[in-house]
Amino acid sequence: MARSTALLACVLQRCRPAVFLLLGMLMPGPASHAQQTQSPPADDAEGNSQLADLAPAARERHEYMGRTIAPTMHFSGAGWLTRPTRDEEEEPLKLLNALPIKPGQTVCDFGCGNGFHSLQLAKRVGPSGLVYAIDIQPEMLELLRERTGPRGLENIKPVLATEQESGLPPATFDLVLMVDVYHELSSPAEVLAAVRKSLKPDGRLVLVEFREEDEEVPILPLHKMSQPQVVKELEANEFKLVAQFDRLPWQHVLQFTRSDSSQPAISLRPWRP
Repeated sequence: MARSTALLACVLQRCRPAVFLLLGMLMPGPASHAQQTQSPPADDAEGNSQLADLAPAARERHEYMGRTIAPTMHFSGAGWLTRPTRDEEEEPLKLLNALPIKPGQTVCDFGCGNGFHSLQLAKRVGPSGLVYAIDIQPEMLELLRERTGPRGLENIKPVLATEQESGLPPATFDLVLMVDVYHELSSPAEVLAAVRKSLKPDGRLVLVEFREEDEEVPILPLHKMSQPQVVKELEANEFKLVAQFDRLPWQHVLQFTRSDSSQPAISLRPWRP
């Protein structure tokens, strides 16, 4: 209890936008684009009704392989994804520089939100490449379109996924990127099966998750994952670890291929502070 209290205090002091994000996930409700900054959505009757409607489904699928599944971030918290401090806090360009992204590739930003990473991916694959930007909330995709239009990026394809359809075409991707997304998937095994089918023979799935092992990361425990837990879940779904990157301030970066790919597996290198 003391540890949880201390961690919450850390969040309040060092990462106030994270609090707003979590409130946005816990209190879904309508919000205009003007409200999608760092403020939580209104706690109104309609929002509470929506939360009550979702509760039975959440209870049915609340755990996977001993891990509690976190709620999906609501679009009303999208401003947190483009907060001014994100570059300093997460160093996203360092992440992208560590990935095998080349011009002409077809890549996927799965759980793209308002397109924070989609825009950079589009620049890296270039006009001859393509970025599938997939999300389950149409409002997020609309925010993405509002950002891509003025930039003239025509190689981003927004795709609306559903509980029944992942939006991932088979044998298509050189790379599928999930940034702080995997821990929120309500059906991890089903999504991983779809991802596996969508990869080219040596295509990679890259999971980026806040470090559970690091108490200094100002994110609540429900929204963190440990390296061993990630690897356990991915290996159980016919993936193998082929690379890892440990130089981001807050996040693990673990790269996987299908278990039948030609790339050699590596042993997990435990994170050390």
